[in-house]
Order: sequence, then structure tokens, then C-alpha cells
Amino acid sequence: MDVAEAVLTRRSIRAFKDTPVPLDVLRRVLDTARWAPSGCNFQPWEATIVTGEPLKDLRAKMMATPPQDPREYSWDDPEVIPECKARLHGVGKAMYSAMGIGRADTEARTKFMASNISSFGAPAVLLCYFDRRMGPPQWSDVGMWLQTIMLLLRGEGLDSCPQEALSLYAKLIKDFIGVSDETHIFFCGIAIGYREEEAPVNNFAREREPIDGNVRFLGF
Repeated sequence: MDVAEAVLTRRSIRAFKDTPVPLDVLRRVLDTARWAPSGCNFQPWEATIVTGEPLKDLRAKMMATPPQDPREYSWDDPEVIPECKARLHGVGKAMYSAMGIGRADTEARTKFMASNISSFGAPAVLLCYFDRRMGPPQWSDVGMWLQTIMLLLRGEGLDSCPQEALSLYAKLIKDFIGVSDETHIFFCGIAIGYREEEAPVNNFAREREPIDGNVRFLGF
């Protein structure tokens, strides 16, 4: 598929088949993604991709452990901005409605949110972290690298879901994969696999702001 098709068909998948992801495909994707943009050519990104028994073990440890306090970092501060809060509520309403989960069904909502720990059944998970000395520009570089990976996965017929929620278990994850908490910050996971095509949670309509809502064109 071309780049535009990859962008338009990429979405956060929250129901995966248990079909294994071939190692050669992952290596090909990661080998290409290393050419993502990087300010000063710092290439700050680091990752471990986990599958099989190690992934089962990691999930079991997270399920048996409460989220860490304090958090590794805060990802939801923009909720105080009215338009951001409205967008969050909009996608949440669409997602839960697609699954037939009502607003008052706290038990079902809590159970679904807990499925973040299992990365929604994905057979492989990329765990992304980097040196604590990296600043905001390098966080941006890491984001571009991750987006490149997700688009390349689409080109291979695979799907993904970026998961900042896994940072709630950052210290546990770093200890599990042998990365120093003192020197590295854990950023996110990316669930990787093949989507369950018929799952409602993978098919609800999403909304994005029209370009004139947040982009200006001058001098044309």
C-alpha cells in the first residue's frame, strides 16, 4: 500500500488475533524505521520487542502489581483544555457505544481499561524507552520513529496500538527487560498483531479536526 493508504488505515486496534508476528517482518520494519527523522542525528529511541512466554510472564507480573506511584510521566494534562477534553470524550463515547457499554456501566468500563495490561491480546509488544537526559526535542524524535514503525507495520498488513498506559508499570517493565530505571525513562508500549476485522471496537467512526481548524496557510 502507498503512504496515504497506510496513514488512513492505521488506527489504534484494541482486539487482536492470536496469530504470531514473524520475526523477519519485525526486523524488516525496524531496520527501515531507523531512517526516521532525528534532530542532530541523536537517534534517541531504544526498544525491546516481547512475544511468547516472556510476554505472558510480563503480563502476569503487571496484573499482580498495582500501578506505580508516582507515574513515570503525565500524559493527560491537556484535559484542562476544553477542546482537548471534548475530543477525548468524543472518542470515548464512540468506542464504548460501539461495544455496547453504557456510561453507567462502571464494571464493564473498568474491565475494558484493564485489558490495556494485556495489550488487547496482541501477540507482540514493542516496549519503548530512552535515556533520561533526552529533552522535549528528542521525545519528538521518538514519536516520529514510533509513527514510522506503525505505518510500516500497515504496509506489512499488520496493525498496532500505541499504549502510554503501560508507563503505569514503567519500573516493573524496565526491571523485567533489564533496563536501568536510574538512567532510562519508559515511554510507551506498542501492541503489534493482526486486527480482528469484525470486532466493534476496531470499527467505530473516528473524528479529526478539519485542517482549517488548526492549520493556517500564508503566502499562497
